[in-house]
Amino acid sequence: MDIGNLVSDKVSAIKLSPIRRFSNMVNNVPGALTLTIGQPDFSTPEEVKNAGIQAIKNDMTTYTANQGYMDLRKEISKLVKNNYNLHYDPADEITVTVGASQAIDVILRTIINPGDEILIPSPGYVAYEACISLSGGKPVFVPLKPEDGFKLKAQTLKEYITPKTKALLLSYPSNPTGAVMDEDDLIKLSEVIKGTHVAIISDEIYSELTYGKKHFSIASIDDMKERTIVINGFSKAYSMTGWRLGYILAPKKIMEHIVKVHQYNVSCAPSVSQAAGIEAIRSCDKNIKEMVTEYDKRRTYCHNRLKSMDLDCFEPLGAFYLFPEIKKFNLSSEEFCTRLLYEGKLAVVPGSAFGGYGEGHLRISYAYSMDILEDGLNRLQKFISKL
Repeated sequence: MDIGNLVSDKVSAIKLSPIRRFSNMVNNVPGALTLTIGQPDFSTPEEVKNAGIQAIKNDMTTYTANQGYMDLRKEISKLVKNNYNLHYDPADEITVTVGASQAIDVILRTIINPGDEILIPSPGYVAYEACISLSGGKPVFVPLKPEDGFKLKAQTLKEYITPKTKALLLSYPSNPTGAVMDEDDLIKLSEVIKGTHVAIISDEIYSELTYGKKHFSIASIDDMKERTIVINGFSKAYSMTGWRLGYILAPKKIMEHIVKVHQYNVSCAPSVSQAAGIEAIRSCDKNIKEMVTEYDKRRTYCHNRLKSMDLDCFEPLGAFYLFPEIKKFNLSSEEFCTRLLYEGKLAVVPGSAFGGYGEGHLRISYAYSMDILEDGLNRLQKFISKL
């Protein structure tokens, strides 16, 4: 028996994340530097660490309710009310997940029937396409343009909606572009959506990391909460990527079905992480502000450096990524990034990793120290000077 024949067609058809692939390739290139991963370089706040330690000492190491500790759900409810003036009932409209990634997976598996179409603004996060395909759906890529600030335009959205469209998977602030959509932008989208059968899945994991305007949730628009499922979490805002803690906000009628998939998938999010998450919401606003201030400095520095290299680069207004254009070098993004790694000793992510509309770009993460960023951009400048 060839055990490899056990693999399903759906799994065989997907590939490992190109982000991780390029990050892992660094290990085989002596002296290489990486600017690939969206991993905050800040430590988890001390208050949060201590809350986790105390939870272990207090034997909070058992299963929790499937939807998570009620105290955490109450804190999330208060946070969302304060930030967006939205009320979600902790009892049946909030579910705590194993990071935002698990939230994406269980939502898609809850709503997708075979052949359902899910719209993905592209370039977009790498996991969406794979998760939709594994759930039996069809990912449909909706193009975003640099000249539009990588914002999804209402007219473009309208052109891609079909009778098979189940939902729009909206992700702002954006990974990989750093684009944001403000209230006026989202109102225009909502006017298109309200006249259809289409739901919104709004991935807002970078909501706390904006530079200038405060994040606005599409669920805040009149009549949109009832057709919107919101994803958020603790990884980016509180530098808790390894704690694996996220959450879903959704109307009761859909949440009761999401919980079924979540229950059989993971039972519950880790209890110690949940205890730490309670403290994060209660105590760490100052930490978020400090991180945003530092990211803003790095953002400005990196954007100016790229401009000095004559690289066209949209100015990001959220998250911690830059997405410069490299078409003028007449190399595919995969070729450019491979050569940059082996010849320039710098790992970044090819734009094609984020869908076909990301081709001709590369993604640089500025979730690294200024010293590392300076070194990395020096290597990039030296490399392109030889092309």
